[in-house]
Amino acid sequence: MATLMRAYDPLFDPLTDTPTQGQQYAPTYWVATAGEPPPDDGPAPDGLIADVVVVGSGFTGLSTALHLAQDHHAEVVVLEANAAAWGCTSRNGGQGQNAMGRLYRSQWIAKWGEQTAKRLDAEIRSGFEYWESLVAQFDCDAQTGGHLYTAHRDKKIDFLRNESRVMNNIFGYKTRMLSREELREEYVNDQEAKAALWEPQGVGVHPLKLAFGYLRRARELGVKVHTSSPVMKVETRDGLHHLHTPGGIVKARKVAFATGGYTTQGVHTTTRSKLMPIQSNSMVTRPLTAQELAEAGLKSTVFITDTRTLRFYYRLLPDGSVQLAVVSAITGKDAANPKHLELLKKGLYRKFPSLEGSQLRTTGAGGSMSATI
Repeated sequence: MATLMRAYDPLFDPLTDTPTQGQQYAPTYWVATAGEPPPDDGPAPDGLIADVVVVGSGFTGLSTALHLAQDHHAEVVVLEANAAAWGCTSRNGGQGQNAMGRLYRSQWIAKWGEQTAKRLDAEIRSGFEYWESLVAQFDCDAQTGGHLYTAHRDKKIDFLRNESRVMNNIFGYKTRMLSREELREEYVNDQEAKAALWEPQGVGVHPLKLAFGYLRRARELGVKVHTSSPVMKVETRDGLHHLHTPGGIVKARKVAFATGGYTTQGVHTTTRSKLMPIQSNSMVTRPLTAQELAEAGLKSTVFITDTRTLRFYYRLLPDGSVQLAVVSAITGKDAANPKHLELLKKGLYRKFPSLEGSQLRTTGAGGSMSATI
């Protein structure tokens, strides 16, 4: 259903603003290359009733709806404030890792003990394998081959070597340590990288193409996806949740919040001050020539993360361009500050000096991830 969309507002801050409605996508590389968005069900009318209402139509919301409809035959309605997959799903790095948060597995053991770490690993591995099975079903430019952690300083080499040992001996993985020379010979000539840990679990995707695949499949299964339908508040009475939207009230037996870093403070007491938005700024270069790729030593599409506290993560995309991102801006209102794009450019040039001055025509856009408090 066609819906008149409003211009994208880069200054939206979920911690202080009310929900947006009907905004166009942020001007990202993913939006420019994903193709025409699939049809949705337009704004939610008054009087809808469902078994489950999912609030938010990003990866989490759409996959939740898809799973409920396919495996549990539930009647599901998805409510989205803007366009489908408008938030971080259309702005992230597209890097699927078998990981959780900022801690490595050796740090899980130190913090919670080996048995808890093993249970956590089993849960995360199960989720990653399920996600891999979804990726295989959709045309999303999947890049398999695993993931590389690069030591950006010499003192990080022993840390990664120990992590590789822990992952292999305790958790049963088949990781591999690469020397600086092996990394450059097989994968990439990152001038900052001193060594690397390779893990076979890791898939890079075009995130918006994948989300569009979720959207099509969910609607085929009977899920109603209503865009331009922000949830302003939720009331519960007589055993039903009443979700107030601009078009009226939607009722549900159960509600799943999947709004991530775009969860506004007033939507529900269970999420208030529990989700902190964290900006991740991303940049994509123009497609590089064969000579530029050779001079930079970019040989593989395996995605890469360095060991900084505020990590740089990057990869070579199927069209020969390079995508690079880092956590930088703290608030949405600061995301458009040119210094954040300059930080990304400097990071790119430190890693690949031959690209400096090559008129890369970089484009950048940021989005909010969510940290649970």
